[in-house]
Amino acid sequence: LDSGRINHAYLFSGPRGCGKTSSARILARSLNCEQGPTSTPCGTCDSCVALAPGGPGNLDVIELDAASHGGVDDTRDLRDRAHYAPSQSRYRVFIIDEAHMVTNQGFNALLKLVEEPPPHVKFVFATTEPQKIAQQAAPVLSRLQRFDFRRIGAGAIRDRLRAVLDAEKIEADDDALTLIARQADGGMRDALSVLDQCLSFGEGRVTADRVREILGLVAD
Repeated sequence: LDSGRINHAYLFSGPRGCGKTSSARILARSLNCEQGPTSTPCGTCDSCVALAPGGPGNLDVIELDAASHGGVDDTRDLRDRAHYAPSQSRYRVFIIDEAHMVTNQGFNALLKLVEEPPPHVKFVFATTEPQKIAQQAAPVLSRLQRFDFRRIGAGAIRDRLRAVLDAEKIEADDDALTLIARQADGGMRDALSVLDQCLSFGEGRVTADRVREILGLVAD
């Protein structure tokens, strides 16, 4: 982003819950910031506000869940929409989640667009199974810049959980957060899901015993 060497299409691959789709949204925000493209979006322009967590969204940033919209008709519709200029942003960004679920015919419909896209179009494909794309759509894969996401370390997950709880003014035992972080196996979304379960009991504090109960672990 800072060098201005922005590709037209990316592949974000990695295990579930490690931030692929979230990173795609951040990329879209960085591309369309009024001060951008920039790696430090301002956070105050109309585009940044619309694309912020909890924001109303932006008509020029389109998310497609390929698990339910990966057929040839869906990708043809996407292809047709891509040729229209952005309504209010610098780029039209298409985020295709679960990209390995796009059918062979769907990838064939996208090939020409990914190969020679309009200058205002950017693609981000997110997948947990990049090998499936390689098997069924190698020509498409060869035109993407691929970034492999790794599992998030337990320490980073624990620190993030602590930050969330501090923002909510909720106390938690260090052992409880360590247990959640280890059981999440590198997935931030799974860790937050367990934390939500703990908070749903309304005890005002997250304890190691409660975490063990939720996770089905036997206390030492």
